[in-house]
Amino acid sequence: MSDALLRRGLKLTHLRLLALLDHGEGLGSAAGTLGMAQPAASRLLSEAERIAGCALRRRDGRGISLTPEGRALSRRARRILSELSDTEHELREISAGLSGDLRIGAVTGAAMDRVLPALRRARLEMPKLRIHVEVGNSEVLGEALAEGRIDLALARLPQGHPAELFDLKPLGPEPVALVVRHGHRLLSTPSPEPEMLLEYDWVLPEAGTILYDTVIDQLARRGLPAPKRRITTSSFLLTLALVQRSNAIAPLARAVADQFATETCAVLPLDLGLSVAPYALMTRAGAELLVAARRFGALLTGAPPG
Repeated sequence: MSDALLRRGLKLTHLRLLALLDHGEGLGSAAGTLGMAQPAASRLLSEAERIAGCALRRRDGRGISLTPEGRALSRRARRILSELSDTEHELREISAGLSGDLRIGAVTGAAMDRVLPALRRARLEMPKLRIHVEVGNSEVLGEALAEGRIDLALARLPQGHPAELFDLKPLGPEPVALVVRHGHRLLSTPSPEPEMLLEYDWVLPEAGTILYDTVIDQLARRGLPAPKRRITTSSFLLTLALVQRSNAIAPLARAVADQFATETCAVLPLDLGLSVAPYALMTRAGAELLVAARRFGALLTGAPPG
């Protein structure tokens, strides 16, 4: 791209003057709009002609009009000034958190219970904001947050990461329900006993995850062993598919189970007291959040935006 006009000294003031002249304003009126005297505007126009290397105006009665070259430069000038105006508006929006990109992460229950409602409100309050949501376990989200790949997370302190890496605002526990397909035999039993659960396949996350450990611990408290017939997966979609198409049992966050209980699955009428440790709104320790992240964080927590 050639920048010959810029190297010769073309400035925004030249472009503003030409844009005004092409709107039908006389030289005196255009000078007033720019806050300068008419002789100064005339000298500015002469500078623009010298820089362009051609005549940009001609005498027209008692005033002036633009030449074809002048109109061409004026048309480009209006476009450049419009782009600058849009740029200024976009920068203000980004600074105000009204546009740009926001990357958040959430464990499954928090995604349904808090992120989903917050997304609905954000679309109204910040319609130009592009929001990227990653759903995963706390270990994956904690690593992504520590590396700066997401801006904030609804998760728990991940194992193997020092607590001082994060700032945490606890939000609440995450109750867990056991779900099965509609028509499952256990649903026709008024008060199923915990022992009956072990007659079926279970769909569980990987050993060592907080949900897996919580389920195994609660079964042990009732003198029951870990399910021997189990399928292990971290995929939420595969878990739902297995529940729908078999007699398997799966523990899911209560918020998730309630969301899908009417059509996809049913919640067993059995309370094992399953509840995983409280999750928190997590950010990088000492990080100064952008306005968009602060506003969305307020939507997640129900607090006034800071």
